[in-house]
Amino acid sequence: MPVVGLVLAAVFANVGFAAWLAVRRSLEAARVQQERVVETLASSRVPLSPQVLGALHQLTGSHFVVWDTAADSAALSTLPHSALAGVPLVPGADTGIATIEGRRYSVGTARAAGVRPERVFILTPVQGSLETTLAATWPVLSVAAATLAVLVPLGLRTTGRLATRITAVERHVARIAEGDFGSTLDTAAEDDEVGRLVAGVNRMSVTLDSLRNTLVASERQRLLGQLAAGFAHELRNAITGARLAIDLHRRRCQGTAAGGGATDGSLAVACRQLDIVEEEVRGLLALGRPSTATPAPFDLDGLVADVRDLTAPRSDHVGVRFECGAAAACTVVGVRDALRAALVNLALNAIDAAGPGGSVELRAEADERCITLAVEDTGPGPPPGLAATLAEPFVTGKPEGIGLGLAVAKAVAEQHAGTLEWRRIEGRTRFAIRLPRGRMSGVTPTAAAACGRSEAPA
Repeated sequence: MPVVGLVLAAVFANVGFAAWLAVRRSLEAARVQQERVVETLASSRVPLSPQVLGALHQLTGSHFVVWDTAADSAALSTLPHSALAGVPLVPGADTGIATIEGRRYSVGTARAAGVRPERVFILTPVQGSLETTLAATWPVLSVAAATLAVLVPLGLRTTGRLATRITAVERHVARIAEGDFGSTLDTAAEDDEVGRLVAGVNRMSVTLDSLRNTLVASERQRLLGQLAAGFAHELRNAITGARLAIDLHRRRCQGTAAGGGATDGSLAVACRQLDIVEEEVRGLLALGRPSTATPAPFDLDGLVADVRDLTAPRSDHVGVRFECGAAAACTVVGVRDALRAALVNLALNAIDAAGPGGSVELRAEADERCITLAVEDTGPGPPPGLAATLAEPFVTGKPEGIGLGLAVAKAVAEQHAGTLEWRRIEGRTRFAIRLPRGRMSGVTPTAAAACGRSEAPA
């Protein structure tokens, strides 16, 4: 409506100006013509006769009235004398506008310089204001009507499309203001100002979503650091006390065995359980703060054997068959304790998932690009609703779990420039830590990406 209103206002302003200008020009033309006739009569020596007045009327279109001063009436006239009745013709008076027989005339006076000087009234026809206005404005109105017939529908269509697009941008910005970050609008429609505005709003939405995710991740990492520090402190105190008690009891049992008794083998199982708890503490420390340990070479098969020894008591207790794959015969450069803690977490999760009568397999594989530490179990696998966020902190499918085991394994894998992946294979669940072949501190992003693409993700 504002666009249509502006067009109409422009048309009416143009028509009004044209009408005013036409009336002004009409009056000016009558005045100029009258002045010329007055000058001609003032300089002419020809006596004014009916024939002369008729010729002047034919040439100029004006009517002439020769005034008889003595009789104070018209002596000669190109108009009927009856038409002059009641017309205020006063010699020497100022010129003006007179209406004779319904027609308007501009009245002027002149003194003819003939043989006998005479006073002459010059009546120049003046076109009426309405006639002048219509004559001047109908071309403008015709052009304006044709222009409006084209511009109004076109303007309404164009402004309607713009209004629709701007309304979509407005709603999109409102959603962003409400916290719906990451959503975008289609920018492929038109490459104009509105399209560039949409592209800018989309970039803002994506950037805000990235910043929010970064902020959430940072806050979560800070919280994890606090939790890890608290857990580690309390658990280490408990582990130290338990080990001291077990060592004291072991010495007593050894003394009894020396006197002819038998050594209690359950003490070794208790020590192994404490070793598992200690690995959990190391994993929490790796998750809560950056590791300061220096990478060093170690035997991969020895790492697998340690994980097997640490988790064997748990698998035996639950009734799960625990197997190790063929030896990899490979030396790895990394943080051994961190990788052992990550594998222990994966193995314990697999034992819980397999349940009594199930099986778990721990396997180390190596090729020219990657080293893979995989744990497979015969359990049902994670819940489908947690597949996308399974490795994030505090995400768990266990009723008694807290969701830190896989987060520990993911943090350790990323510390070694690797990835943590999982998938279902023929009824088995496989979790794998994939590490690029080479020193942890010297692995390039390209090598890490190539290693990550060698196995399809979940």
